[in-house]
Amino acid sequence: MTKEIAVLGIDLGKNSCSLAGLDASGAVVKRRRMRPDSVTAFTAKIPACVIAMEACCGAHYLGRLLAAQGHTVRLMSPEYVRPYVKAQKNDDRDAEAIAEAATRPTMRFVDLKSEEQLDVQTLHRARDRLVVERTALINQLRAILLERGITVPKGRSKLAQYLVGRFDQNDGGSIALSPRTQALIADMRKEWRELDHRIEAFDDEFVARARADEAARRLLSIPGIGPVNATALIAAIGKGESFGHGRDLAAWLGLVPRQITTGGRPRLVGISKRGNKYLRKQLIHGARSALPGLLTSATPLGGWLRGLITRVHKNAVVVALANKLARIAWAVLRHGDKFDAKAVGVTV
Repeated sequence: MTKEIAVLGIDLGKNSCSLAGLDASGAVVKRRRMRPDSVTAFTAKIPACVIAMEACCGAHYLGRLLAAQGHTVRLMSPEYVRPYVKAQKNDDRDAEAIAEAATRPTMRFVDLKSEEQLDVQTLHRARDRLVVERTALINQLRAILLERGITVPKGRSKLAQYLVGRFDQNDGGSIALSPRTQALIADMRKEWRELDHRIEAFDDEFVARARADEAARRLLSIPGIGPVNATALIAAIGKGESFGHGRDLAAWLGLVPRQITTGGRPRLVGISKRGNKYLRKQLIHGARSALPGLLTSATPLGGWLRGLITRVHKNAVVVALANKLARIAWAVLRHGDKFDAKAVGVTV
């Protein structure tokens, strides 16, 4: 008689999924390979157990379906599963490794995301793609002008002002451009305006979502956290329950300095850059925009920054502030209070 499955590991794939079931002793008692749409039919026939998957594309959707069947769903980062894969890697061994990793008492699990969280994350990814396209377009415009001896000051607004003066008001200089190049630049400017409108539409939607969400409104009380950052944080971490401390969130975002030893002395050499790249980028941008105002503020956070900027480079201060913002955001989400800039101390 087949032993009852205690832990079921699922290696997700586009066309097929590999399943490995472990009993209470950790021995493999079931191996199956099936199409993704057949997984829920199979799990509906077995007693409630722990079902483990890597936190990859489709895992949150399937995890919600399996949780509705009464199973305990555990999602893990693929990098934490990799050490449990045995030699001669294949899909069956991957499923077995996933099941084994889920039984480790020190394993870190990923919270299941709701449909709304996935929707907001998708909106952020779509907006980020448009921002990348706009940046590439602006860089190409600068290159076209530079090839013809035209150097424009750094900054998106400076380039836009130059193009208005050169092509709309005809006061941009004496260097002539061929009619074909002028037509190309006109098309690129039209595409730039369209991208601006689409990005602004996403920004307006994030503002509306942040105003309607109580947790997001609390995050907006933090310097450097706007509607984009607030909605991105909630979509990624929810209420922050999967992190035991603010420093855990900062470490997950890759904002923690790495330490090496040279000549017997410890030295910090930069951040780890692990985890969620998008959130890390947004927090660093937010910290950079908030830094000038905080440096002049009569708050404990401002005093900490003024002391820090006398010892390290400004970019290091920006990253340190981003780390601090992540820890403050965790505290705001977990404790349900708005950020008080005049509170004593800056340790979170």
